Parts: sequence; structure tokens; C-alpha cells
Amino acid sequence: MDLLALSDFNLIARHGGFGRAARATGRPKATLSRRVAELERSLNLRLFERGARTLKLTEEGRALYERTGSLLSELDETAADIASGGARPRGRLRISAPLFFAQTAMGKLAAGFALEHPEVRLEVTTEDRAVDMIEEGYDLVIRVNPAVDESLIGRIFLHDRLVVVASPQLVKPAADVAVPAVVRGPGDRDISWHLTSPTGRSCMTIDPVLSLSSLVMVRDAVLAGVGVGRLPVSLVGEDMHAGTLLHWGDIDAAPVALWALYPSRRLLSARVSAFLDYLRRAFPHGAPEELAAFMAR
Repeated sequence: MDLLALSDFNLIARHGGFGRAARATGRPKATLSRRVAELERSLNLRLFERGARTLKLTEEGRALYERTGSLLSELDETAADIASGGARPRGRLRISAPLFFAQTAMGKLAAGFALEHPEVRLEVTTEDRAVDMIEEGYDLVIRVNPAVDESLIGRIFLHDRLVVVASPQLVKPAADVAVPAVVRGPGDRDISWHLTSPTGRSCMTIDPVLSLSSLVMVRDAVLAGVGVGRLPVSLVGEDMHAGTLLHWGDIDAAPVALWALYPSRRLLSARVSAFLDYLRRAFPHGAPEELAAFMAR
């Protein structure tokens, strides 16, 4: 495939027309049109629907644009880095992060990273769903205990664990009585929590009296004494240390791990490498106490 023709195709798709692309770059419109026609012939595909006054990407053209735009940007960045004698991060970096981590830490992380790397344009969106990195154009995603995906690679940068906590004013009921509980979201249909403590394992029956959509909201309600909550240590560690929340036990479940993931089929860009390094320095041991301390600063 002719990379120059592919680059011209992306230029026209980005600007929305041959004339606009020609005016933006100072290149002849006829040259751009010829390049795209050659690319269409080599692929045996129609990439644009050409009307009297409109130019629209075909389905195949849109797929080619979405999949090659970021790759061409990386090639340009690599060439610029080599020409400047270094690998200084620059350009756009799109990151998807889960709601809890975004609410509690991502703002400070993004600000610190932006100050350290002023030539990177960082964009962070909050998504608890499993986004399609390639189709949606993300360079890196942060996920909690993600499902196995052979198209992605990554690393754990933080560990956490879930604990059951309650306000000191909430009286612990007898073993056969359901405990009022604050749960996260209407999808949390558990009627009992399995706990571990120094005295052994136990099962706590709960009565979900309040359902809230974020862990931060759950913690605030638990602090108010509405009921017990199942929350990460990173969020309630400071409260347990201060005595404003009491630790009733650990959730008997697999540990919580936060992963930074990126597409394995692409070269790791200087921008992604720089952000991964920044995460390592922010949480050198990956302990929940480090995230709690980071949020408290």
C-alpha cells in the first residue's frame, strides 16, 4: 500500500473534502484527487461517495480512516522524534478510566502529567463499560479486574481489597438479623456478604436499604450511619484510621487489581510509555494505602 496515498486519503477524510484539504495544506486539489483514485484502484474499493457538492466516506472508507489515522500519527511522531534526536512525548493521548478511579485520582494524575509533559494533549473520559480501544480511538484504558483479551496487553499498577465498614453509631445486630446496607447500583442484588476476619470466615445477611451509583456516594452514606458498606480500602482507609468508620471484616473474594491496558498490535508510543512511567512513580508499590494517601494530598 502506498503510504503517501494513504496519508492523502486521511488528510481529505479529516478535512471533509478535496478543496478544504488543498486549502489547508497548499497542495493542488488535482494531486490529492489523483492520489485517492490510485489508492481506490489498488484496494479495489470505493472510499468516498462523490456527490455534486458533497463528499462522504463509504463504510469501507470510514473503517480505513479509523484504523489508519492513529498509525500514521505515530509514524509522524516517530520521524519527528528521530529528527529532533530524542523521544519526547507529544500529540494527543486518549485514556478511558473507570468512574471511581476517575473521580478520586485521575484529575490530579492528569494535571501532574500535563505539567510534566506539556506537548501531550491528554483527554480522559470516564467509562465503566469495556470500551473497544481500536474502534473508539483510545491509546490506553484503565480497568478493574478486566476480562482476558488477547488483543490487549498491560500491567497491574494498583492493588486494592474490599472491606465491610460501618459508622460507630450503627449497632451490630445479632447473627440471625439482616444488617441494613448501602449498595452500589440497582444491579447489586447480593443478599449476603462472605467475610473473613482474624476469628475466621462468616456470612452476613444484608438488607439493602439504599442503592447509590458511585462508591464515593456509598461511603458518604455509610459515614452518615445509614448502614454498612462494601468499599475499597483505598477509599475508606483514612476513615478507619481516624475511627470514623469501623472495620467489620474483609470481603472473601479475589483481590482487586487496576490494570493499564493498550493494544498489543501497535508499537508503544512515547506518550503511552510516559504515562505508564508516571503511574509507576505515583504508585511505586501498587498498594491501596498509596492511592488513599494520593487522594488525601
